Amino acid sequence: MRKTERQKMKKLILVMVGAVLLASGVAEASNPLQIWRCEMNEGISESEVTTKLQEWLDAARKVEGGKNLGGWVRFPVAVSATGQTDVVVGMSAPTFAEWGTFWDNYPSSEAAQLEGRALTCPDSSLWEQHRMK
Repeated sequence: MRKTERQKMKKLILVMVGAVLLASGVAEASNPLQIWRCEMNEGISESEVTTKLQEWLDAARKVEGGKNLGGWVRFPVAVSATGQTDVVVGMSAPTFAEWGTFWDNYPSSEAAQLEGRALTCPDSSLWEQHRMK
């Protein structure tokens, strides 16, 4: 093999290795997931909770860093635990950088003004989430 062919082959191998590393990094990326344990406000229905949380998420997605936020709400069907958790709410972002930008800008946002209309959420935890294949 000539010198120029070897150089081309080395470049091709480097490009391929870089592509594999980049792809595996994306597949193994972690993202933040915050989970709140909440109590429903007096006189509010599950449907109203879902509607108000969707309004909050729509407003949160307008906050800098919040464009790609995801969310869910879970209502228990059968529970053996004690405590005052009526609802579990989760919110995630693609990266911790976006998460941090969102929370830096959140306090003065419209979304912050919408808090507490449906739920009281005294407990939360922030998780590092890894998707399984």
